[in-house]
Amino acid sequence: MDGTTARDRPLPLQHLLRLTTPDGLYEHALGTAPRVANGMCVDDVARGLVVMARVAEPTPTTRALTTTYLRFLRDGQRADGRTHNRRTADGAWVDAPSTGDHWGRAIWALGTAAAHVDDEALAADARRGATVAMGARSAYPRAMAYAALGAAAILRCSPDDAMASRMLRDARGVLPRLAGDAPWPWPETRLSYANAVLPQALITIGVELDDDDLLQDGLGLLRWLVEEQTRAGHLSLVPAGGRGPGDMSPGFDQQPIEAAVLAEAASAAYLATGDEGWRVVLDRCVTWFEGDNDSHLPMRDRHTGGCYDGLEPTGVNRNQGAESTLAWLACLQLVQAQPVAAR
Repeated sequence: MDGTTARDRPLPLQHLLRLTTPDGLYEHALGTAPRVANGMCVDDVARGLVVMARVAEPTPTTRALTTTYLRFLRDGQRADGRTHNRRTADGAWVDAPSTGDHWGRAIWALGTAAAHVDDEALAADARRGATVAMGARSAYPRAMAYAALGAAAILRCSPDDAMASRMLRDARGVLPRLAGDAPWPWPETRLSYANAVLPQALITIGVELDDDDLLQDGLGLLRWLVEEQTRAGHLSLVPAGGRGPGDMSPGFDQQPIEAAVLAEAASAAYLATGDEGWRVVLDRCVTWFEGDNDSHLPMRDRHTGGCYDGLEPTGVNRNQGAESTLAWLACLQLVQAQPVAAR
C-alpha cells in the first residue's frame, strides 16, 4: 500500500471522462488510452449510470455523464423489452437484442436513475426505459438479480408500480437459494462472475416483499461468500477463472468487479439489518483497491483516476478499462455515503 486514500475526496472522474464521449463510454483501454476499435457496451454504460445517478451533489460534469449514459441505454432498447449490448464507436449496434446480463444491468441503472436523479425530465425518461425493459424476462439468474435491484429502486419511490412489483415476484421465483448446511452452500457448482449480486438480490427482494425467509437466505449466502473470499484479514477475490470446492487460494487474476459487487451487497445487507459487520466488509472492499490484497499492490491509480484491470501474483494488469474504473468509483461512493461516525 502507498499510504494514501481517496475515500474522503470527491470521486476522481478524470479517467472516466477520458473514456467517455458524447455518445457513450469506451469499454477497454490500452493503459489509459481508449481502445476505440473495441467499441462500447450496455454493461459498462449501465454501471456508469448507476454511479452518476447516486452522486449526492450533482455537478455540470456528472449531469452531462448522466445524460450521455441514459441516452445510450435508451437507444439500445427495443419495444419488446430486449436490449442490444455492443455498439461501435460510430453508433452501430452489432449484436441481436436479448435479455442477457446486460439487460438486467440496464434495468438496475434505469431504476436507480428514476429513483435518484434530481432532473425531472431525465428521471422520467429513465422510468420509461425501465418500464419498457421490465416487459421482458431473462433465463439468466444474474440478469434477473440485477433487474430486481432496479425494480426495487422504483418501488421505494413508487410503491404502487405494478410492473416493478411483478418483476420482484418473478425474480423471487427463479433466483437460486442457499443450499442449507451443505459443505458447498453456493447454489452453483462454481463461483464465477459478479457472484455477490445473487445474495444482494435475495436480500433486496426479501426486504421489499417482507419475505424474511428470503432475506435470511440472502444474508446467509452473503456471509459464506465473504468468508470464502477472506484470507488473513483481507479480501482474496474469486479469480477470473472462477473457484470451486477444493480450489487453491489465492487465485489470479482477480478482477475489480468482484470487489464492487461485494460492496454493493454489503451495503444492502447493512441497510437491511443495521449490523456494523457489513460496514467492515465494505471497508475491506475499498482497501482491496488500496493494496490490502493478496499481492499487496494498489489497484487504483491515484494519478489518472483509473483502476487496473486485474490483480496478478506479482503485479497488475496496467490497462484501465471502464468496468474496473467504475468498480473502484462505486466502492468509494458506497463508503462515502456512510455516516462518518459509523466508520
